[in-house]
Amino acid sequence: MSLATLALFIMASGVLIATPGPTVLLALSNGSRHGVRLAGWGMAGALLADLILIVIVACGLGVVLAASEMAFQAIKWVGALYLAYLGLRLLRADAALVLPGAPAARPQPRALFLRSFLVALTNPKALLFMSAFLPQFIAPRAALLPQYATLALVLAVLNLAAMLAYAALGARLVRAFQGGALRWLNRLCGGLLIGMAGVLALYRRHAP
Repeated sequence: MSLATLALFIMASGVLIATPGPTVLLALSNGSRHGVRLAGWGMAGALLADLILIVIVACGLGVVLAASEMAFQAIKWVGALYLAYLGLRLLRADAALVLPGAPAARPQPRALFLRSFLVALTNPKALLFMSAFLPQFIAPRAALLPQYATLALVLAVLNLAAMLAYAALGARLVRAFQGGALRWLNRLCGGLLIGMAGVLALYRRHAP
């Protein structure tokens, strides 16, 4: 992989990651509800899921799974239902109970980790995207493992930067405006997650 190819990948990925997705919205919500430090557990879950997806693509399994209609539908509906569930929970959340520092506002880090991990892993659009996007930056005659490792590292850094920025934004808004901002963020993130669940449920692959 040449430096020019790597630079192009960084620019293209940066533009795509700048558009908020489910894991970024969870980082925003977690940052506003629990602070940036606890939100880091959710970020770790999302990054692990992305790494697993890249390994799947690198092993060639992404094409196999993408070609299986049954697997695609199963992953799609699990992901859509889980996003809708998380969105409804945020819409019903009481801001008075989730202000940072409150006893009830400190969930188990494992719960935040698993939540973001499952959201990222059960998004078939991410798998299809990586299966089509990543190979374009791979030199087929060069060693594949170092190239995929490089792309995985770049994506991890960009994703982490985006999630940290949104988590910090959420925490700052809550400190500035307290309960009113948290209610607004809960409703915004909850509504967007439900909307993404609907988009995912209606998503259809293009015929080969």
